[in-house]
Amino acid sequence: MFPVVLRDLKAASLRALKTVGGFQLLLDSPWRRKRLLILCYHGISLGDEHEWNPRLYMTPAALETRLGILRDAGCAVLPLHTAVEQLYAGALPPRAVALTFDDGYVDFCVQAYPLLKKYDMPATVYLTTLQCGVNQPIFRLAAAYMLWKARTRTVDLSGLAGPPDAVFDLRAESGRRRAFDAIIAAMQARRLSVGEKPQFAAAIGERLDVDYAAIARARMFTIMVPEEVRRLAAAGVSFELHTHTHRTPESAANFDEEISRNRSVIERITGLPARHFCYPSGHYRPEFLPWLQQKQVVTATTCDPGLASERSNPLLLPRFVDVSAVSPIEFEGWVTGAASFLSRQRSYAAPPAH
Repeated sequence: MFPVVLRDLKAASLRALKTVGGFQLLLDSPWRRKRLLILCYHGISLGDEHEWNPRLYMTPAALETRLGILRDAGCAVLPLHTAVEQLYAGALPPRAVALTFDDGYVDFCVQAYPLLKKYDMPATVYLTTLQCGVNQPIFRLAAAYMLWKARTRTVDLSGLAGPPDAVFDLRAESGRRRAFDAIIAAMQARRLSVGEKPQFAAAIGERLDVDYAAIARARMFTIMVPEEVRRLAAAGVSFELHTHTHRTPESAANFDEEISRNRSVIERITGLPARHFCYPSGHYRPEFLPWLQQKQVVTATTCDPGLASERSNPLLLPRFVDVSAVSPIEFEGWVTGAASFLSRQRSYAAPPAH
């Protein structure tokens, strides 16, 4: 209840500020001129993914509303590499914004890119590469989604996941969480390869009475294949580093391997250098920064909300993660910068590893 009240109060404050002309004053201010808003998106729904997980997915219509707000506000939407160069040179245009999309799912190609092209706005995709070319749904996402699709049922997963009498009540989120944990544990115990996971997912779907094959045909939760990445890169989309396996190891050697493999795949596909990085899930540690410097990484973005300024560490750039729950007035507040004064400071930083 308390977070809902705070969100309502914040929205009311932003509406009041807009009514008295505060949004326009901020947009035109020297303060905003010196700051870059980096926006973060994950999935743009191919179907009902936004109903399943609104913290990751939004509808194409919602994304188009955001792009319309940027256009109507007269924002200069820049390629990320151009934006950060101009940020640190003190040469940003007014109302500077950069658009980023994490992971590289097919829905970017199918849903987001046509809208970006319509509004003539550039974007950066942080591409994780382990499953680039597999052309199958990410197992964890597909499993969680299928459990949600079966949310009106009680299901027996005996012989597939959990104990011999593994019955889960999927009508409650807690039951779906326990079923998901059992499925993941079973997948790990079987040591399934990437190529073997679809068959296991199909077996889970059969027990749940959910058509996994239809999910795979729709290419939900699927990373783009190299030809799609190559085509979009040729059209001007920037593809940058997001690790090979969507993990940030805590040892320097393993971290180095993640970046090297990720970069090798991206540069082989696009023929272009990959020098900008995004921390998977936004989580970062202080020791990552010198490791990134050693790999000649120019910038790294977090999920810590805020606008970047000349004083921002280029390897800890803030981003605003835009999701379905963000109202248009709050989004406008971030575009102007007003919302940054009203938002709770949040950091995904972890203490140094020992």
